[in-house]
Amino acid sequence: MIPSQIIGRVLAAAALAGATACSAAGQNTPPPVTGAAAAATSPAVTSPATPPQVSILLQHALPNVEGKTFTSQIVAFPPGSAAPSHRHGQAFVYAYVLEGDVRSQVDDQAVTTYHQGQTWFEQPGAHHVVAANASTTKPAKLLVVYVSTTGDPLQANDPQK
Repeated sequence: MIPSQIIGRVLAAAALAGATACSAAGQNTPPPVTGAAAAATSPAVTSPATPPQVSILLQHALPNVEGKTFTSQIVAFPPGSAAPSHRHGQAFVYAYVLEGDVRSQVDDQAVTTYHQGQTWFEQPGAHHVVAANASTTKPAKLLVVYVSTTGDPLQANDPQK
């Protein structure tokens, strides 16, 4: 099996795990709100009162993809919180909204609000400009899966100005 097939199977398993963990996985959700509509319907979160909390669920070297590691984690966003803009190095990143609504912007794409049960991915080297809870009153939670180079940090925040 070639590495891209292995990564595809790993991501499919992660998606299944996320869907199983999500109480509304079988519910049809509307498409994500993007662009100006996302900005108009979601409060602007400029600085986190409390930063997101990260808990690693599993981290394991892929036995048949030398030099690569699979990591899954839960990112819990308290109401009104946001992560600083950051990058995930050369990792491929998959995110699944377990709870609440999350605003996200990767590179120069439009800001998008993702709802419970929706997903996105980030290519290696991508710049995650916005990662925030869209609500100032309700928590949000993500399942995030990385396929990264073994030993590389999973996140590097942009320098503070």
